[in-house]
Formats: sequence, C-alpha cells, structure tokens
Amino acid sequence: MNVSASRGRRPANRAIAAVTVTALCTGAWLLHSGTATHAPPQPSPAEAAAAPHTGTASAPASEASPAPALPPSPPDRIRIPAIGVDAPLTGLGLTPAGSLDVPPAGQPNLAGWYRAGTTPGETGTAIVAGHVDNADGPAVFYALGALTKGAAIDVDRRDGTTALFTVDAVEEYDAAAFPDEKVYGPADRPELRVITCGGGYSPATGYRGNVVVFAHLTGSR
Repeated sequence: MNVSASRGRRPANRAIAAVTVTALCTGAWLLHSGTATHAPPQPSPAEAAAAPHTGTASAPASEASPAPALPPSPPDRIRIPAIGVDAPLTGLGLTPAGSLDVPPAGQPNLAGWYRAGTTPGETGTAIVAGHVDNADGPAVFYALGALTKGAAIDVDRRDGTTALFTVDAVEEYDAAAFPDEKVYGPADRPELRVITCGGGYSPATGYRGNVVVFAHLTGSR
C-alpha cells in the first residue's frame, strides 16, 4: 500500500471494519485501579449533531463557514487547545481483520491518522484516532468527550500548512451500534473525525463504545 498522500487514489474510509477502535478501548488504567472514579468525560446531548452528516458540502447555518480544500499532504501534528492536546501523528494501516491499527499504547501522547484515506484538509473524510488511557494513566484523547461545538482543532501538515477545523458535534456510540457510514462515509468538503473510546466504563468489561468528534475545515495558514 502506498502511504504517500500526495498521489494516487485512496480507498474509501467505509472499507474500515466496524471494530475499528476496539484496540483503543481496553481501559487498562481504570481496570488496574479497580474503579471508574476517574473515567474520562463523556459528551453531553447538547454537543450531538443537529442533523445527520450526509457528506454534502452544505453546512447548517449554525456551523462556521467551510474553507476551500487544501492539496493532499500527510499530517504531522494535531492540536486541540480546549483540552490541552498537542500531539505528533503517526500513519495507521489496517489489521488483517480490517480494523484500523492503533498507535503504540506505550506512547500515550501519540495519535494516528488513517494513511490510506483522506489527508486532513483535502476534500473527504480524514480519520484520526488515539488512546484514551494506558496502564499508566490518561492518554492523548482522555478529555476528548469534553469538547464542545465550535472548538478548534489544528492539524500541522508536512507541506508546511496548518489545516484549521471547527468542531460540529461530539457524540458517543455503543460499540455494537457504531455508525460506520456516518463516521467514515465520504464527504464533498474537507471533514475530520477524531475517535477514541468512551460510551461509559465498567470495571468488568472496560469501555462500552466510542467518542467521535465531527469537524470541518474552516481555514488554513
């Protein structure tokens, strides 16, 4: 598989299996502590999408105006100031089972992007994923569920530009009802999904699902 994002046609994200982020959701730290007291924040219903994300370029009136798409370029870093995220990005492929591979659990401040899909800032749906915790404590996206609509996400790209995204919605899903098409489906404007585990926590089973942030490109520098 060609990992370069600057040439060639990349496969649709919908090819990712429904078990995409299972490996992100072990809840190792909380399982070791034997308590859910320090479970990560979960999004409130107020941050859910006001309407289904259909992949159209027409933004609801409440959204920040979309910006023109950028040329393809691999991302190097993601920053989410509202929750203190400033993390390098590594390319992720697919496992033999068709799920998205995950960053090494031993590097808690490392996130990953689906290198065979859309690069952040170009037209389409770019995918970023990261751990919520590891055996030692919180990881890069521990506070992802605390994001709110209108928050900024900046992605530094290898071509020297920074893609500026605005959060449209923050939702959580049970693993058994993960909406593949809504999360991974194609878009005809530049969009971003940031994914970690969530959906509640049980010491017996770990995290029950996932937190997904929906965002679209609103500028660049």
